[in-house]
Amino acid sequence: MDENGQRGSSRALYDEIRARIADGTYRPGAALPSTRALAAERGFSRTTVSLVYEQLASDGFIETRAGAPSRVAAGAVPDARTDRDAQISAEDGGAHRHAGRLSVIGTRVAALALHEPVPTAADEIDFVYGPLAGRDFPILPWLKALRAVERQRSARLAYEDPRGNLDLRKALQTHLSQSRGLSCSVDQLLIVNGSQQALDLCARLLISPGDPVVAENLGYQMAHHVFETYGAKLLPIDVDSHGLRTDLLAQVPRAQMAYVTPTHQFPLGSFLPIGRRRALLAWAAERDAWIIEDDYDSEYRYSVRPEPTLRSLDSSGCVIHVGTFSKTLSPQLRLGYMVLPPRLVDVFSAAKRLTDRHVTTGSQRALAVLLEDGSYDRHVRRIRRLQHARQAALVQAITSHLGERVEIQGAASGLHLVVWFREFAAEKEPILIESARQKGVRLYPVSQFFHPAGRADASIRPAGLVMGYALLERDQIEEGVRRLAAALRELGSDRF
Repeated sequence: MDENGQRGSSRALYDEIRARIADGTYRPGAALPSTRALAAERGFSRTTVSLVYEQLASDGFIETRAGAPSRVAAGAVPDARTDRDAQISAEDGGAHRHAGRLSVIGTRVAALALHEPVPTAADEIDFVYGPLAGRDFPILPWLKALRAVERQRSARLAYEDPRGNLDLRKALQTHLSQSRGLSCSVDQLLIVNGSQQALDLCARLLISPGDPVVAENLGYQMAHHVFETYGAKLLPIDVDSHGLRTDLLAQVPRAQMAYVTPTHQFPLGSFLPIGRRRALLAWAAERDAWIIEDDYDSEYRYSVRPEPTLRSLDSSGCVIHVGTFSKTLSPQLRLGYMVLPPRLVDVFSAAKRLTDRHVTTGSQRALAVLLEDGSYDRHVRRIRRLQHARQAALVQAITSHLGERVEIQGAASGLHLVVWFREFAAEKEPILIESARQKGVRLYPVSQFFHPAGRADASIRPAGLVMGYALLERDQIEEGVRRLAAALRELGSDRF
Protein backbone atom coordinates (compact mmCIF):
# COMPACT_ATOMS: atom_id res chain seq x y z
CA MET A 1 0.00 0.00 0.00
CA ASP A 2 1.12 3.56 -0.59
CA GLU A 3 0.66 6.33 1.97
CA ASN A 4 -2.98 6.84 0.92
CA GLY A 5 -3.88 3.21 1.52
CA GLN A 6 -4.08 2.36 -2.21
CA ARG A 7 -2.40 -0.53 -3.97
CA GLY A 8 1.13 0.24 -5.07
CA SER A 9 1.94 0.36 -8.78
CA SER A 10 3.86 -2.91 -8.72
CA ARG A 11 0.98 -4.77 -7.04
CA ALA A 12 -1.52 -3.28 -9.48
CA LEU A 13 0.61 -4.44 -12.43
CA TYR A 14 1.04 -7.89 -10.87
CA ASP A 15 -2.74 -8.27 -10.42
CA GLU A 16 -3.44 -7.02 -13.94
CA ILE A 17 -1.11 -9.52 -15.59
CA ARG A 18 -2.52 -12.36 -13.47
CA ALA A 19 -6.04 -11.33 -14.52
CA ARG A 20 -5.05 -11.30 -18.19
CA ILE A 21 -3.58 -14.80 -17.81
CA ALA A 22 -6.77 -15.97 -16.08
CA ASP A 23 -9.14 -14.61 -18.75
CA GLY A 24 -7.09 -16.06 -21.61
CA THR A 25 -5.69 -12.81 -22.99
CA TYR A 26 -2.23 -14.25 -22.33
CA ARG A 27 -2.42 -17.96 -23.14
CA PRO A 28 0.07 -20.63 -22.03
CA GLY A 29 3.27 -20.18 -24.03
CA ALA A 30 2.45 -16.59 -25.08
CA ALA A 31 5.29 -14.08 -24.85
CA LEU A 32 4.82 -11.12 -22.51
CA PRO A 33 6.04 -7.62 -23.44
CA SER A 34 9.67 -6.97 -22.61
CA THR A 35 10.35 -5.18 -19.32
CA ARG A 36 11.69 -2.19 -21.24
CA ALA A 37 8.62 -1.96 -23.50
CA LEU A 38 6.11 -2.38 -20.67
CA ALA A 39 7.91 0.14 -18.47
CA ALA A 40 7.86 2.73 -21.25
CA GLU A 41 4.20 2.05 -22.02
CA ARG A 42 3.00 2.34 -18.40
CA GLY A 43 5.38 5.01 -17.17
CA PHE A 44 6.98 2.69 -14.58
CA SER A 45 10.64 2.19 -13.92
CA ARG A 46 12.14 -0.87 -15.54
CA THR A 47 13.09 -2.08 -12.05
CA THR A 48 9.42 -2.12 -11.01
CA VAL A 49 8.44 -4.22 -14.02
CA SER A 50 11.37 -6.59 -13.48
CA LEU A 51 10.31 -7.15 -9.85
CA VAL A 52 6.74 -7.91 -10.98
CA TYR A 53 7.98 -10.45 -13.54
CA GLU A 54 10.22 -12.05 -10.90
CA GLN A 55 7.25 -12.40 -8.53
CA LEU A 56 5.05 -13.89 -11.29
CA ALA A 57 7.80 -16.37 -12.11
CA SER A 58 8.21 -17.25 -8.43
CA ASP A 59 4.46 -17.91 -8.18
CA GLY A 60 4.57 -20.18 -11.23
CA PHE A 61 2.57 -17.99 -13.62
CA ILE A 62 5.36 -17.19 -16.08
CA GLU A 63 8.71 -18.61 -17.11
CA THR A 64 11.75 -16.42 -17.59
CA ARG A 65 15.00 -17.18 -19.36
CA ALA A 66 18.03 -14.96 -20.01
CA GLY A 67 18.02 -13.52 -23.51
CA ALA A 68 14.48 -14.71 -24.27
CA PRO A 69 11.00 -13.24 -23.76
CA SER A 70 9.11 -14.10 -20.58
CA ARG A 71 6.30 -16.52 -21.38
CA VAL A 72 3.11 -17.69 -19.67
CA ALA A 73 3.78 -21.00 -17.96
CA ALA A 74 1.99 -24.14 -19.11
CA GLY A 75 -0.78 -25.03 -16.70
CA ALA A 76 -0.93 -21.53 -15.25
CA VAL A 77 -4.71 -21.51 -15.80
CA PRO A 78 -6.26 -24.97 -15.32
CA ASP A 79 -9.83 -23.81 -16.01
CA ALA A 80 -10.74 -20.22 -16.80
CA ARG A 81 -14.40 -20.75 -15.87
CA THR A 82 -13.49 -22.23 -12.48
CA ASP A 83 -11.14 -19.31 -11.83
CA ARG A 84 -13.89 -16.77 -12.59
CA ASP A 85 -16.36 -18.56 -10.32
CA ALA A 86 -13.76 -18.72 -7.57
CA GLN A 87 -13.07 -15.00 -7.96
CA ILE A 88 -16.78 -14.16 -7.59
CA SER A 89 -17.01 -16.42 -4.58
CA ALA A 90 -13.97 -14.85 -2.96
CA GLU A 91 -15.24 -11.32 -3.54
CA ASP A 92 -18.71 -11.66 -2.07
CA GLY A 93 -18.94 -15.06 -0.45
CA GLY A 94 -20.86 -16.46 -3.41
CA ALA A 95 -23.99 -14.53 -2.40
CA HIS A 96 -24.25 -12.42 -5.57
CA ARG A 97 -24.66 -13.46 -9.20
CA HIS A 98 -25.17 -10.83 -11.89
CA ALA A 99 -28.85 -10.88 -12.86
CA GLY A 100 -28.56 -8.99 -16.15
CA ARG A 101 -30.68 -10.50 -18.92
CA LEU A 102 -30.23 -11.07 -22.62
CA SER A 103 -32.39 -9.30 -25.16
CA VAL A 104 -35.05 -11.23 -27.07
CA ILE A 105 -32.61 -11.62 -29.95
CA GLY A 106 -29.81 -12.61 -27.59
CA THR A 107 -32.03 -15.29 -26.09
CA ARG A 108 -32.80 -16.68 -29.55
CA VAL A 109 -29.10 -16.74 -30.45
CA ALA A 110 -28.27 -18.55 -27.19
CA ALA A 111 -30.84 -21.21 -28.04
CA LEU A 112 -29.32 -21.99 -31.47
CA ALA A 113 -27.49 -25.27 -31.83
CA LEU A 114 -24.43 -23.86 -33.60
CA HIS A 115 -21.58 -26.35 -33.60
CA GLU A 116 -17.93 -25.42 -34.00
CA PRO A 117 -16.08 -27.52 -36.58
CA VAL A 118 -14.11 -30.41 -35.13
CA PRO A 119 -10.47 -30.58 -36.32
CA THR A 120 -9.77 -33.35 -38.80
CA ALA A 121 -7.36 -36.06 -37.68
CA ALA A 122 -4.16 -36.53 -39.68
CA ASP A 123 -5.28 -39.80 -41.29
CA GLU A 124 -8.95 -38.84 -41.66
CA ILE A 125 -10.56 -38.12 -45.04
CA ASP A 126 -13.09 -35.33 -44.60
CA PHE A 127 -15.88 -34.88 -47.18
CA VAL A 128 -16.85 -31.55 -45.63
CA TYR A 129 -18.62 -28.89 -47.67
CA GLY A 130 -17.51 -25.27 -47.36
CA PRO A 131 -13.73 -25.06 -46.87
CA LEU A 132 -11.38 -24.78 -49.84
CA ALA A 133 -7.89 -26.21 -50.19
CA GLY A 134 -5.23 -23.66 -49.30
CA ARG A 135 -3.06 -24.91 -52.17
CA ASP A 136 -5.71 -23.70 -54.64
CA PHE A 137 -5.54 -20.05 -53.52
CA PRO A 138 -3.96 -17.76 -56.17
CA ILE A 139 -1.20 -16.68 -53.81
CA LEU A 140 1.14 -15.07 -56.34
CA PRO A 141 -1.49 -12.84 -58.05
CA TRP A 142 -2.92 -11.94 -54.64
CA LEU A 143 0.46 -10.93 -53.20
CA LYS A 144 1.26 -8.97 -56.36
CA ALA A 145 -2.06 -7.13 -56.04
CA LEU A 146 -1.47 -6.40 -52.35
CA ARG A 147 1.98 -4.99 -53.08
CA ALA A 148 0.53 -2.81 -55.84
CA VAL A 149 -2.14 -1.29 -53.62
CA GLU A 150 0.28 -0.79 -50.72
CA ARG A 151 2.57 1.23 -52.99
CA GLN A 152 -0.41 3.49 -53.64
CA ARG A 153 -1.03 4.10 -49.93
CA SER A 154 -3.10 7.25 -49.52
CA ALA A 155 -1.78 10.12 -47.44
CA ARG A 156 -5.18 10.25 -45.73
CA LEU A 157 -6.07 7.15 -43.67
CA ALA A 158 -9.79 7.55 -43.13
CA TYR A 159 -12.97 5.49 -43.05
CA GLU A 160 -14.24 4.51 -46.48
CA ASP A 161 -17.67 4.56 -48.06
CA PRO A 162 -19.70 1.89 -46.21
CA ARG A 163 -20.90 0.62 -49.59
CA GLY A 164 -17.34 -0.42 -50.36
CA ASN A 165 -14.25 0.73 -52.20
CA LEU A 166 -15.27 2.54 -55.38
CA ASP A 167 -12.64 0.84 -57.57
CA LEU A 168 -13.87 -2.57 -56.43
CA ARG A 169 -17.50 -1.71 -57.06
CA LYS A 170 -16.67 -0.47 -60.57
CA ALA A 171 -14.69 -3.64 -61.34
CA LEU A 172 -17.43 -5.81 -59.84
CA GLN A 173 -20.10 -4.05 -61.90
CA THR A 174 -18.23 -4.97 -65.10
CA HIS A 175 -17.57 -8.52 -63.89
CA LEU A 176 -21.23 -9.19 -63.05
CA SER A 177 -22.38 -7.83 -66.38
CA GLN A 178 -19.96 -10.03 -68.32
CA SER A 179 -20.20 -13.23 -66.25
CA ARG A 180 -23.81 -13.19 -64.99
CA GLY A 181 -25.64 -10.88 -67.37
CA LEU A 182 -26.53 -8.71 -64.40
CA SER A 183 -26.97 -5.01 -65.08
CA CYS A 184 -26.80 -2.57 -62.17
CA SER A 185 -25.33 0.79 -61.22
CA VAL A 186 -22.23 1.12 -59.08
CA ASP A 187 -24.37 2.72 -56.37
CA GLN A 188 -26.50 -0.45 -56.09
CA LEU A 189 -23.49 -2.54 -55.07
CA LEU A 190 -22.73 -3.04 -51.38
CA ILE A 191 -19.55 -4.86 -50.33
CA VAL A 192 -20.10 -6.98 -47.23
CA ASN A 193 -18.17 -9.33 -44.96
CA GLY A 194 -19.32 -12.46 -46.74
CA SER A 195 -22.84 -13.53 -47.66
CA GLN A 196 -23.73 -14.19 -44.01
CA GLN A 197 -23.50 -10.48 -43.24
CA ALA A 198 -25.71 -9.80 -46.26
CA LEU A 199 -28.35 -12.16 -44.84
CA ASP A 200 -28.06 -10.51 -41.43
CA LEU A 201 -28.59 -7.05 -42.93
CA CYS A 202 -31.65 -8.27 -44.84
CA ALA A 203 -33.13 -9.84 -41.73
CA ARG A 204 -32.37 -6.83 -39.53
CA LEU A 205 -33.76 -4.23 -41.94
CA LEU A 206 -36.63 -6.07 -43.63
CA ILE A 207 -38.08 -8.45 -41.03
CA SER A 208 -40.26 -7.58 -38.04
CA PRO A 209 -41.14 -10.15 -35.37
CA GLY A 210 -43.82 -12.51 -36.66
CA ASP A 211 -43.24 -11.78 -40.36
CA PRO A 212 -43.63 -14.88 -42.56
CA VAL A 213 -40.52 -15.78 -44.59
CA VAL A 214 -40.58 -18.45 -47.30
CA ALA A 215 -37.54 -20.73 -47.33
CA GLU A 216 -36.53 -23.80 -49.29
CA ASN A 217 -36.91 -27.10 -47.48
CA LEU A 218 -34.37 -28.56 -47.39
CA GLY A 219 -32.18 -25.50 -47.42
CA TYR A 220 -29.30 -23.45 -46.04
CA GLN A 221 -29.50 -23.71 -42.27
CA MET A 222 -27.45 -20.59 -41.45
CA ALA A 223 -29.94 -18.49 -43.43
CA HIS A 224 -32.84 -20.08 -41.57
CA HIS A 225 -31.13 -19.31 -38.26
CA VAL A 226 -30.57 -15.63 -38.98
CA PHE A 227 -34.16 -15.04 -40.10
CA GLU A 228 -35.60 -16.80 -37.06
CA THR A 229 -33.22 -14.92 -34.77
CA TYR A 230 -34.87 -11.66 -35.84
CA GLY A 231 -38.33 -13.10 -35.19
CA ALA A 232 -39.39 -14.38 -38.61
CA LYS A 233 -41.95 -17.14 -38.88
CA LEU A 234 -40.24 -19.49 -41.31
CA LEU A 235 -42.51 -21.11 -43.93
CA PRO A 236 -40.63 -24.12 -45.35
CA ILE A 237 -41.61 -24.91 -48.97
CA ASP A 238 -40.61 -28.25 -50.48
CA VAL A 239 -38.02 -28.53 -53.23
CA ASP A 240 -37.76 -31.18 -55.94
CA SER A 241 -35.39 -31.94 -58.81
CA HIS A 242 -36.16 -28.50 -60.27
CA GLY A 243 -35.73 -26.46 -57.11
CA LEU A 244 -38.39 -24.58 -55.16
CA ARG A 245 -41.92 -25.86 -55.83
CA THR A 246 -43.48 -22.57 -56.81
CA ASP A 247 -46.89 -24.27 -57.21
CA LEU A 248 -46.99 -24.45 -53.40
CA LEU A 249 -46.64 -20.68 -53.04
CA ALA A 250 -50.40 -20.32 -53.57
CA GLN A 251 -50.72 -21.71 -50.03
CA VAL A 252 -48.81 -18.67 -48.72
CA PRO A 253 -51.26 -15.76 -48.75
CA ARG A 254 -48.84 -13.35 -47.10
CA ALA A 255 -45.06 -13.20 -46.75
CA GLN A 256 -42.47 -10.53 -46.15
CA MET A 257 -39.64 -12.33 -47.90
CA ALA A 258 -38.56 -15.45 -49.77
CA TYR A 259 -35.02 -16.83 -49.55
CA VAL A 260 -33.92 -18.98 -52.51
CA THR A 261 -30.81 -20.48 -54.11
CA PRO A 262 -32.10 -20.64 -57.71
CA THR A 263 -28.89 -21.27 -59.66
CA HIS A 264 -27.71 -24.15 -57.46
CA GLN A 265 -30.27 -25.17 -54.86
CA PHE A 266 -28.56 -25.91 -51.58
CA PRO A 267 -27.95 -28.73 -50.88
CA LEU A 268 -29.66 -30.75 -53.65
CA GLY A 269 -28.01 -28.90 -56.54
CA SER A 270 -31.02 -28.31 -58.81
CA PHE A 271 -31.50 -25.31 -61.11
CA LEU A 272 -34.74 -23.30 -60.94
CA PRO A 273 -36.12 -23.24 -64.53
CA ILE A 274 -37.40 -20.12 -66.22
CA GLY A 275 -41.08 -20.96 -65.67
CA ARG A 276 -40.65 -21.25 -61.93
CA ARG A 277 -38.49 -18.14 -61.82
CA ARG A 278 -41.22 -16.10 -63.44
CA ALA A 279 -43.82 -17.64 -61.13
CA LEU A 280 -41.74 -16.72 -58.08
CA LEU A 281 -41.27 -13.14 -59.30
CA ALA A 282 -45.00 -12.77 -60.03
CA TRP A 283 -45.87 -14.11 -56.57
CA ALA A 284 -43.48 -11.66 -54.90
CA ALA A 285 -44.73 -8.69 -56.94
CA GLU A 286 -48.35 -9.51 -56.13
CA ARG A 287 -47.66 -9.72 -52.39
CA ASP A 288 -45.02 -6.94 -52.15
CA ALA A 289 -42.54 -9.50 -50.84
CA TRP A 290 -38.76 -9.30 -51.08
CA ILE A 291 -36.73 -12.09 -52.68
CA ILE A 292 -33.18 -12.85 -51.56
CA GLU A 293 -31.31 -14.58 -54.37
CA ASP A 294 -28.28 -16.35 -52.89
CA ASP A 295 -25.90 -16.90 -55.82
CA TYR A 296 -23.27 -18.61 -53.68
CA ASP A 297 -21.33 -20.77 -56.18
CA SER A 298 -22.54 -20.03 -59.71
CA GLU A 299 -18.95 -20.16 -61.00
CA TYR A 300 -19.04 -23.96 -60.76
CA ARG A 301 -21.35 -25.02 -63.55
CA TYR A 302 -19.42 -27.67 -65.45
CA SER A 303 -21.51 -28.38 -68.55
CA VAL A 304 -22.83 -24.90 -69.47
CA ARG A 305 -22.18 -21.28 -68.63
CA PRO A 306 -23.96 -19.92 -65.55
CA GLU A 307 -27.51 -18.88 -66.48
CA PRO A 308 -28.72 -15.30 -66.02
CA THR A 309 -29.66 -14.36 -62.50
CA LEU A 310 -33.14 -14.04 -61.03
CA ARG A 311 -32.26 -10.38 -60.53
CA SER A 312 -31.89 -10.00 -64.31
CA LEU A 313 -35.56 -10.97 -64.78
CA ASP A 314 -36.85 -8.68 -62.03
CA SER A 315 -38.92 -5.76 -63.32
CA SER A 316 -40.54 -4.73 -60.03
CA GLY A 317 -37.40 -4.19 -57.92
CA CYS A 318 -38.06 -6.94 -55.39
CA VAL A 319 -34.89 -9.06 -55.79
CA ILE A 320 -31.83 -8.62 -53.56
CA HIS A 321 -28.93 -10.44 -55.20
CA VAL A 322 -26.25 -11.83 -52.84
CA GLY A 323 -22.89 -13.15 -54.00
CA THR A 324 -19.60 -14.16 -52.41
CA PHE A 325 -15.93 -14.73 -53.17
CA SER A 326 -15.71 -17.38 -50.43
CA LYS A 327 -16.18 -20.24 -52.89
CA THR A 328 -13.62 -19.05 -55.44
CA LEU A 329 -10.92 -17.34 -53.34
CA SER A 330 -11.24 -18.06 -49.63
CA PRO A 331 -13.87 -17.91 -46.85
CA GLN A 332 -11.19 -16.28 -44.69
CA LEU A 333 -11.18 -13.11 -46.80
CA ARG A 334 -14.81 -12.37 -45.80
CA LEU A 335 -15.62 -10.69 -49.10
CA GLY A 336 -19.13 -10.72 -50.48
CA TYR A 337 -21.50 -8.32 -52.18
CA MET A 338 -25.14 -7.35 -52.58
CA VAL A 339 -26.95 -5.90 -55.58
CA LEU A 340 -29.71 -3.82 -54.01
CA PRO A 341 -32.93 -2.37 -55.42
CA PRO A 342 -32.41 1.41 -55.64
CA ARG A 343 -34.80 2.23 -52.78
CA LEU A 344 -32.84 0.06 -50.35
CA VAL A 345 -29.40 1.53 -51.05
CA ASP A 346 -29.46 4.31 -48.45
CA VAL A 347 -30.84 2.29 -45.55
CA PHE A 348 -28.50 -0.65 -46.16
CA SER A 349 -25.52 1.72 -46.43
CA ALA A 350 -26.46 3.34 -43.14
CA ALA A 351 -26.85 -0.06 -41.45
CA LYS A 352 -23.50 -1.17 -42.81
CA ARG A 353 -21.90 1.96 -41.36
CA LEU A 354 -23.44 1.21 -37.96
CA THR A 355 -22.39 -2.44 -38.08
CA ASP A 356 -18.67 -2.27 -38.91
CA ARG A 357 -18.08 0.88 -41.01
CA HIS A 358 -16.83 -1.05 -44.04
CA VAL A 359 -14.96 -4.15 -45.19
CA THR A 360 -11.15 -4.14 -44.82
CA THR A 361 -9.84 -1.68 -47.40
CA GLY A 362 -6.66 -3.54 -48.40
CA SER A 363 -8.53 -6.72 -49.36
CA GLN A 364 -11.08 -4.72 -51.34
CA ARG A 365 -8.42 -2.89 -53.30
CA ALA A 366 -6.46 -6.07 -53.98
CA LEU A 367 -9.58 -7.81 -55.28
CA ALA A 368 -10.28 -4.83 -57.51
CA VAL A 369 -6.83 -5.29 -59.08
CA LEU A 370 -7.48 -9.00 -59.70
CA LEU A 371 -10.80 -8.21 -61.38
CA GLU A 372 -9.34 -5.39 -63.47
CA ASP A 373 -6.25 -7.18 -64.79
CA GLY A 374 -7.98 -10.49 -65.57
CA SER A 375 -6.22 -12.49 -62.83
CA TYR A 376 -9.50 -13.35 -61.13
CA ASP A 377 -11.08 -14.70 -64.33
CA ARG A 378 -7.99 -16.80 -65.04
CA HIS A 379 -8.10 -18.15 -61.49
CA VAL A 380 -11.80 -19.03 -61.81
CA ARG A 381 -11.16 -20.96 -65.04
CA ARG A 382 -8.32 -22.84 -63.37
CA ILE A 383 -10.19 -23.62 -60.14
CA ARG A 384 -13.28 -24.69 -62.11
CA ARG A 385 -11.18 -27.27 -63.96
CA LEU A 386 -9.70 -28.54 -60.68
CA GLN A 387 -13.07 -28.84 -58.97
CA HIS A 388 -14.62 -30.50 -62.01
CA ALA A 389 -11.86 -33.11 -61.96
CA ARG A 390 -12.45 -33.75 -58.26
CA GLN A 391 -16.18 -34.01 -58.80
CA ALA A 392 -15.68 -36.48 -61.66
CA ALA A 393 -13.35 -38.53 -59.44
CA LEU A 394 -15.99 -38.64 -56.69
CA VAL A 395 -18.76 -39.69 -59.09
CA GLN A 396 -16.50 -42.37 -60.56
CA ALA A 397 -15.48 -43.68 -57.14
CA ILE A 398 -19.08 -43.81 -55.90
CA THR A 399 -20.21 -45.58 -59.07
CA SER A 400 -17.35 -48.07 -58.87
CA HIS A 401 -17.53 -48.91 -55.15
CA LEU A 402 -21.21 -48.39 -54.31
CA GLY A 403 -22.93 -49.01 -57.64
CA GLU A 404 -26.69 -49.30 -57.61
CA ARG A 405 -26.89 -49.12 -53.83
CA VAL A 406 -26.89 -45.32 -54.10
CA GLU A 407 -28.26 -42.46 -56.16
CA ILE A 408 -26.19 -39.35 -56.89
CA GLN A 409 -27.86 -35.93 -57.04
CA GLY A 410 -26.46 -32.51 -57.94
CA ALA A 411 -23.56 -33.57 -60.18
CA ALA A 412 -23.99 -30.80 -62.74
CA SER A 413 -22.38 -28.05 -60.70
CA GLY A 414 -21.13 -26.88 -57.33
CA LEU A 415 -18.61 -28.15 -54.80
CA HIS A 416 -20.58 -31.04 -53.30
CA LEU A 417 -22.87 -33.95 -54.14
CA VAL A 418 -25.83 -35.48 -52.36
CA VAL A 419 -25.69 -39.27 -52.19
CA TRP A 420 -28.87 -41.22 -51.31
CA PHE A 421 -28.51 -44.73 -49.85
CA ARG A 422 -31.50 -46.70 -51.15
CA GLU A 423 -31.16 -49.56 -48.64
CA PHE A 424 -31.17 -47.44 -45.50
CA ALA A 425 -33.86 -45.28 -43.89
CA ALA A 426 -32.99 -41.68 -43.03
CA GLU A 427 -33.25 -42.37 -39.31
CA LYS A 428 -30.18 -44.58 -39.63
CA GLU A 429 -27.91 -41.79 -40.89
CA PRO A 430 -26.09 -41.48 -37.53
CA ILE A 431 -25.14 -45.19 -37.60
CA LEU A 432 -23.91 -44.87 -41.18
CA ILE A 433 -21.83 -41.81 -40.33
CA GLU A 434 -20.31 -43.34 -37.19
CA SER A 435 -19.40 -46.55 -39.05
CA ALA A 436 -17.58 -44.50 -41.68
CA ARG A 437 -15.89 -42.45 -38.96
CA GLN A 438 -14.42 -45.63 -37.49
CA LYS A 439 -12.85 -46.23 -40.91
CA GLY A 440 -11.30 -42.74 -40.93
CA VAL A 441 -13.93 -41.03 -43.10
CA ARG A 442 -15.94 -38.02 -41.98
CA LEU A 443 -19.39 -37.61 -43.53
CA TYR A 444 -22.37 -35.27 -43.06
CA PRO A 445 -26.11 -36.08 -43.04
CA VAL A 446 -28.73 -34.52 -45.29
CA SER A 447 -31.15 -34.46 -42.35
CA GLN A 448 -29.54 -31.35 -40.84
CA PHE A 449 -30.80 -29.24 -43.76
CA PHE A 450 -34.50 -29.97 -43.20
CA HIS A 451 -36.35 -27.34 -41.24
CA PRO A 452 -38.08 -28.84 -38.17
CA ALA A 453 -41.44 -27.39 -39.21
CA GLY A 454 -41.26 -29.13 -42.58
CA ARG A 455 -39.05 -32.14 -41.91
CA ALA A 456 -39.81 -35.14 -44.09
CA ASP A 457 -40.69 -38.37 -42.31
CA ALA A 458 -37.31 -40.05 -41.77
CA SER A 459 -38.88 -43.51 -42.02
CA ILE A 460 -40.08 -43.04 -45.60
CA ARG A 461 -37.06 -41.42 -47.25
CA PRO A 462 -33.61 -42.91 -47.69
CA ALA A 463 -30.52 -41.92 -45.76
CA GLY A 464 -28.57 -39.16 -47.48
CA LEU A 465 -25.11 -37.65 -47.22
CA VAL A 466 -23.75 -34.30 -48.40
CA MET A 467 -20.25 -35.00 -49.72
CA GLY A 468 -17.96 -32.06 -50.45
CA TYR A 469 -14.76 -32.52 -52.42
CA ALA A 470 -13.06 -29.11 -52.64
CA LEU A 471 -10.50 -30.01 -49.93
CA LEU A 472 -9.47 -33.36 -51.38
CA GLU A 473 -7.24 -34.66 -54.13
CA ARG A 474 -8.41 -37.45 -56.40
CA ASP A 475 -6.47 -40.19 -54.63
CA GLN A 476 -7.99 -39.14 -51.30
CA ILE A 477 -11.47 -39.18 -52.83
CA GLU A 478 -10.94 -42.71 -54.15
CA GLU A 479 -9.61 -43.92 -50.81
CA GLY A 480 -12.41 -42.24 -48.87
CA VAL A 481 -15.15 -43.88 -50.92
CA ARG A 482 -13.35 -47.22 -50.70
CA ARG A 483 -13.37 -46.94 -46.90
CA LEU A 484 -17.05 -45.97 -46.97
CA ALA A 485 -17.83 -49.07 -49.02
CA ALA A 486 -15.95 -51.21 -46.50
CA ALA A 487 -17.98 -49.68 -43.66
CA LEU A 488 -21.21 -50.50 -45.50
CA ARG A 489 -20.13 -54.10 -46.02
CA GLU A 490 -19.41 -54.52 -42.32
CA LEU A 491 -22.75 -53.02 -41.35
CA GLY A 492 -24.82 -55.21 -43.63
CA SER A 493 -28.41 -54.54 -44.55
CA ASP A 494 -29.66 -56.59 -41.59
CA ARG A 495 -28.53 -53.79 -39.25
CA PHE A 496 -30.99 -51.47 -40.96
